[in-house]
Formats: sequence, structure tokens, C-alpha cells
Amino acid sequence: MSDAIDLKPTLLIPDWPAPANVGAFVTTRETGPSQDAFAAFNPASHVGDNPDHVALCRRLLQKEIGDERPLLWLNQVHGARVQQGYQTEAPDADASIATANDYACVVLSADCLPVLFCNRDGTQVAVAHAGWRGLATGVLEATVAAMNSAPDDIMVWLGPAISNAQFEVGPEVYGAFAAVQPETADAFDHSPYRLGHHMADLYRLARFRLEALGIHHISGGHFCTACESRFYSYRRDGGQTGRMATVIWIK
Repeated sequence: MSDAIDLKPTLLIPDWPAPANVGAFVTTRETGPSQDAFAAFNPASHVGDNPDHVALCRRLLQKEIGDERPLLWLNQVHGARVQQGYQTEAPDADASIATANDYACVVLSADCLPVLFCNRDGTQVAVAHAGWRGLATGVLEATVAAMNSAPDDIMVWLGPAISNAQFEVGPEVYGAFAAVQPETADAFDHSPYRLGHHMADLYRLARFRLEALGIHHISGGHFCTACESRFYSYRRDGGQTGRMATVIWIK
């Protein structure tokens, strides 16, 4: 299969006031070489997809950045470790940061929340993979700490994630947040399906955490991966599905 023009990925460009020297996008599943459950643009190598299709997606992804810089892939473990500096073999981490134009930061997701960060002058960029476990563990706080910028100097964009209308969770998830930050109870509605369960709002949970850090320049947060067919959704698709890539770099 060649890198033909009809394989070009369809991208979601963040709507946020980032400086001009910051590039960012999220891939969608609308066009690309992947097939069947992974159609049509899956750059994730760990989900059981055809390795040749994954490799082609990654080459096409790099073309969208427009230069030969590498992408910093992560082995995501739903934790709070932030990778600083490029390495060829994917490190165990759920966020990464770049302070120069020598590599691009990327996370993969299919219901979890991808979060983009940059400072006002575009000298620092970062991306975090924030499912409920990562949010509870402190991945956003760790990413902000790694940036070493004043909170009012940081801008954030919340990318495609599952909405609260589709995200039923058990009491352990509610407890992981409300016991530590009581105001986050407002991010949970009682489930209409099962007693003792809740519908969790990842976007509100992220905002609570970011605002507690003094960050208020927050954009995005109006998507639903489980509702919108252009996105992969682990929950909607029964666990066998691809991943979107959320990428950010300094031009």
C-alpha cells in the first residue's frame, strides 16, 4: 500500500488561542489505510491492527507535521509520569513535554481525555493522556509542574473524550475524586441504569483540577467519542478499536 493522497488523514485542529509557532492536531478515523474494526486511521501498535497499516498511518502522521522530526510515542499506563526529552523506545509515561523543535509530543486515546498545553510565547508544549485514573493520580498536575511556567501563562485545550452522558462508572471512581476534592462531586450525576453508579464528566473533572492549579485559559471540552462516529471509542466499540493521536509540537 502506498502513501497515496486518498489516505491522507482527516484532522481535527484545536480551536484555542495558541501562539502561531505551536502546531497541534487530533487524528480522526474518517480516512486512512486501516481496515475493519480499526478503520480508517489507526496509529496505535498495541491494539491488534495490521502492523503494515499502523506503520503507514505513522508515516502519514509525520508528514502532517511537515518536517522530519520524530514523534515521541509513549507506553501509556494510566499514571502521572511526564516524559521530558526524546527517546526512541517508548517510555512508560502518560504525558510528555517539549521545549524545542526537535520532536513532537503525542498521546493515543479512544475515550480517555487528551489534554494539550502550551505557554503564551510557545516555548513549551505538552500533551497528557487523562482517563479517570490519570486524572485521579495527578497527571495534569504533574504536566503543569514539568512545564515550570506560571499558571496564568499556560493555555489548555481539552480534546475528544467520552461525555458524561455515555460514561457510567462505579462508586470507586466517585470516591477517588470526591474524597480528595469534595467540589468534584458536581462532576458526577447519579446513573439512571444502576443504583450506586454515576455518570462521570471527564471534562468537568479536568477543569476542576486545572482551576485548582490557577489555570483558567481552558478551551475545548465539547466532544463525545462514544457519540461521534469520526472518533474511536473503546466503550462503544466493545474494546476492539483503534486510537486517535493527539499531537503537539513547536514549529
